[in-house]
Amino acid sequence: MNKILLSACLLVASFVNAQEVSEPEFVGETILLKIDNTTTPLEKELTQNRTVASTGLLLSGIGKVRSQVQIEGCCAEVKIGKNDDVKFIIRAVDNNTDPLSIIKVFKFEQKKKYRRAEMSATSNFGSSKSNNLDYISFSGKKYGESSYLIKLNSSELEPGEYGITISNPNSLDQKQTVISTFAVK
Repeated sequence: MNKILLSACLLVASFVNAQEVSEPEFVGETILLKIDNTTTPLEKELTQNRTVASTGLLLSGIGKVRSQVQIEGCCAEVKIGKNDDVKFIIRAVDNNTDPLSIIKVFKFEQKKKYRRAEMSATSNFGSSKSNNLDYISFSGKKYGESSYLIKLNSSELEPGEYGITISNPNSLDQKQTVISTFAVK
């Protein structure tokens, strides 16, 4: 009897692991793929754009103007451990583009009431630096018909708040930026 029960459990376990996780429903959605093949959708947040002048610029005329994105609220609900095997399934328009060119994973500066990330900075001496996000490297491959499976480099993950954006390489008319958020504890 025990052998039959054990065989049935092994059969059910192999069936569950053999099932493929389905792609997210909408373009831009991200789901966390856990080690046991269960999934958790990441929260989607709309951003606020901010432009901030440094104190030096205001007082002496020498300084920088920074462009930032901000999300209200201190913390993401989806939390992962620092040493977890971190994989995400991200739905795109299609999966014909190199994921490194359209998917961005970055760390936020965290405060009590918001999370912020610097997009660019310009000094009054004419120097400009764009693409200032604190990027996290990942490897990606095609998943399903129009998604990507990405694996983060866990050695780069420190405790904090993170965001994921995906752009549409086929469109010049980008809509409002939506960021999928998660936290590393």
